Amino acid sequence: MGQIADNLAAIRATLTEGVELVAVSKFHPVEAIAEAYSAGQRAFGESRVQELTAKINALPSDIRWHFIGHLQTNKVKQVVGKAWLIESIDSERLLSLIDREAQARGVVQRVLMQVHVAREETKFGFAPDELTEYFRLRKFEGLQATHLCGVMGMASNTDDEARVRADFEAIAHLRKQILEMCPDLRGFDTVSMGMSHDYRMAMEAGSTMVRIGTAIFGERQY
Repeated sequence: MGQIADNLAAIRATLTEGVELVAVSKFHPVEAIAEAYSAGQRAFGESRVQELTAKINALPSDIRWHFIGHLQTNKVKQVVGKAWLIESIDSERLLSLIDREAQARGVVQRVLMQVHVAREETKFGFAPDELTEYFRLRKFEGLQATHLCGVMGMASNTDDEARVRADFEAIAHLRKQILEMCPDLRGFDTVSMGMSHDYRMAMEAGSTMVRIGTAIFGERQY
């Protein structure tokens, strides 16, 4: 077994039961993904459309690709139907475009609603009150070919553990709040949060999906 397989085994041993591991493979070569695939990993995260497309063409077809970066509206056509899950829906406009494209292609696109709770202004996502408003007004009923699978978010980039925990708890709480408002929402069960340095705290707060790159593949290859 190689280093990547060893790293995967070590991380899997720490995961809470029912938590899915997404191996964040962005900026890492096809060979590294192939090694993780050989070790049984099937969910991989990419953040650039061009890189995603190239890797889809070069790797096995049963990989579940997660698009985790900011998706520009002009790139929607290249991702819909190719990504198993688009984790980064950060506006109603983007969601509408994805829905239209999925409908045109005759596919159902799975997505997560990205929520912004972190201190950094640079991060994308709905503000918590924007997101609850979207569901309170039941705007999701207009979607034709998109399955809302849950929420995704990031904690503030800080050494303050209390702040990180509070951010994760806020993201997990939002999903509960949405389900209380819309109990008829089916399959809205994913809370994607937690990365290499903070995924244990994320799991304690209720994460069901962690996105881990560095701890599996090492530092990125630019």
